[in-house]
Amino acid sequence: MTHGGMMREDVLFPLFAEQVTLPGVGPKNRTLFEKVAGGPYVRDLVLTAPTGVIDRALRDTILGAPEGAVVTVEVEIGSHRPNLRKGKQPYRIDVTDAGTTFHLIFFHAHGEYLNRLMPTGERRVISGKVERFDSVYQMPHPDHMVPLAEASEIPLSEPIYPLTAGLSLRVLGKVMRAALETVPELPEWLDPAFQAREAMPPWRDAVLSLHAPQGLGDIEPTTPARRRLAYDELLAHQLGLGLARDAMRSGREGGGAVSTQGDGRLRAAVLAQLPFKPTSAQDRAVAEIAADMATPLRMMRLLQGDVGAGKTLVALLSMLIAVEAGGQAALMAPTDILARQHLDSLTPLAAAAGVRLGALTGRDKGRAREDKLEMVASGEIDILVGTHALFQRGVDFKELRLAVIDEQHRFGVAQRMALAEKGGAADVLAMTATPIPRTLALANYGDMDVSILDEKPPGRIPIETRLVSIDRYEEVVAGVARAIAGGARAYWVCPLVEESEVIDVAAAEERSRVLAATLGAQTVALTHGRLPAAEKDAAMARFVAGEAKVLVATTVIEVGVNVPEATLIVIEHAERFGLAQLHQLRGRVGRGGDASHCLLLYGGPLSEAGRARLSIMRETEDGFRLAEEDLRLRGAGDLLGVKQSGLPAFRVADVERQGDLMKTAQDDARLALSQDPTLTNDRGQALRLLLQLMGRDEAMKYLGSG
Repeated sequence: MTHGGMMREDVLFPLFAEQVTLPGVGPKNRTLFEKVAGGPYVRDLVLTAPTGVIDRALRDTILGAPEGAVVTVEVEIGSHRPNLRKGKQPYRIDVTDAGTTFHLIFFHAHGEYLNRLMPTGERRVISGKVERFDSVYQMPHPDHMVPLAEASEIPLSEPIYPLTAGLSLRVLGKVMRAALETVPELPEWLDPAFQAREAMPPWRDAVLSLHAPQGLGDIEPTTPARRRLAYDELLAHQLGLGLARDAMRSGREGGGAVSTQGDGRLRAAVLAQLPFKPTSAQDRAVAEIAADMATPLRMMRLLQGDVGAGKTLVALLSMLIAVEAGGQAALMAPTDILARQHLDSLTPLAAAAGVRLGALTGRDKGRAREDKLEMVASGEIDILVGTHALFQRGVDFKELRLAVIDEQHRFGVAQRMALAEKGGAADVLAMTATPIPRTLALANYGDMDVSILDEKPPGRIPIETRLVSIDRYEEVVAGVARAIAGGARAYWVCPLVEESEVIDVAAAEERSRVLAATLGAQTVALTHGRLPAAEKDAAMARFVAGEAKVLVATTVIEVGVNVPEATLIVIEHAERFGLAQLHQLRGRVGRGGDASHCLLLYGGPLSEAGRARLSIMRETEDGFRLAEEDLRLRGAGDLLGVKQSGLPAFRVADVERQGDLMKTAQDDARLALSQDPTLTNDRGQALRLLLQLMGRDEAMKYLGSG
């Protein structure tokens, strides 16, 4: 039997049997189980972790039970009160426990069946959710109703799973128990010393323990079973990244990389033009990049830099290494605005070094585009700056040695690699101005080495950040008017482009009209992602030149916009943005030598998390601290850029709370691959089973049949 083109080991077969082989799963309800489990195999069911636990321990009475709590009690059955007016009243049975009398409620009930199951005068053990109606306790449709002799059949605790419409917990639980009976013993893939130190149980024991929680503490990420299964997921993920990394670096995916070493002459010329000395973090990053490029293995490096940390200079110096070695470099940005911003900042420095710079975006058409393509193909252009147009068909380099991808989370992996493949196996430097928490960086970029710019150039003046209620809008506008009268330039950021009847927040277009009426039409410019390119360019040009004093925008200005004269930014409805996004927006000011201000306008009432998010913005400008706080407050799935970059979906692992396991998994995976690159020794064969078990077919393709 095959799966994803790979033959599965016989030992895994029970887990890759389809769920319809289990009792209780049939043609009609199979899609419900697949939806809950996230796949059609028994494996998908047994790796679906419980999200809670029901305590069904027997108690004396339902008195004092909280509304909605599940209670298990012994009762004496009283009178049956059938529904005499069909469709109006439910069927009721009076029952009495040790403390009170209450009602069992049944809708659409069959009286004969209930009389046989619950005869008056007998005793039963029942378990279900308690409600109160008109001050009287009731239990609608109990989960269990059994004679005293069968009370042991009611589990003392019962796992809760995510459900979907049409599938009850009782039915899912029965099928899950059948699935767990098929779980086999598997060869151990954990390092024995690590397993002993962490007290992690064998895989099968961990799975069975996962599905048998005795209390709420057993569904915490800290339990041995959950840590074991979480580590398995993280290890499989890091093995997949490591296999891809090794294949890319060695050139198996691109025809072989080459050693790129420069003589330093162009870098020296650029550094001589700078009015400042690079920070030690910049020097360190350039040295790491140069060392990678000098090896015959393809570089796969991520450059993380906080707002204003100087990534562009590091990128230029790295690209100059490629040019010094006789090759070319490319810098790809996600938007026209950012690409042109890079072009403007690099042009004077490149000219000082005699380096030929070009730009290519989707706007280039006709003969002008053809001329640029010819210059790139002939090598007349040393460094090409542009958007996604760089990796499109027909763009051919003479000798591309380095591909730099800025704000890389906005590109898919396939797009990033398409540019690198234009150089056969060009070195890859990905950059992000969004500080990424360490655990998420490992989850998303475990195939890359990381350089971090954690210093800002000297002389940067801290930005004063204030929280202001949206009720004080008129005061804020008056303050903006005073600032621009004094020569300042300001951004005004709105979360939407147009007015929405659903969300009551200011739209950029409406805010632009209102501010223009107050401050003067010539004073205000507008830019957002839906405007035609020419209009966006014109608005930005007016703001850069100082003709417009206020630029009203959406988050299109989040990255890449560099206007040192801008000293004020107003972010409207700031509570609707994530910390990382607010930090990026705030970074549009404070780029010159003058004091700058950021006003966070919020609409009330703020949630506790919203208030915490805005308060930390006021406390710090450290993007890495803000990123960690954002992870803590919002969770991995909501962080800016994370969804776009494809944060891996883990079944058990919790990257927010199990970050310690992520780094260990990366180290373990890299060590295993360095010792056994094709995973053919005993542990390697067990790791192959892990990859197949976790559905890492994309990783298995690098290994062949083994």
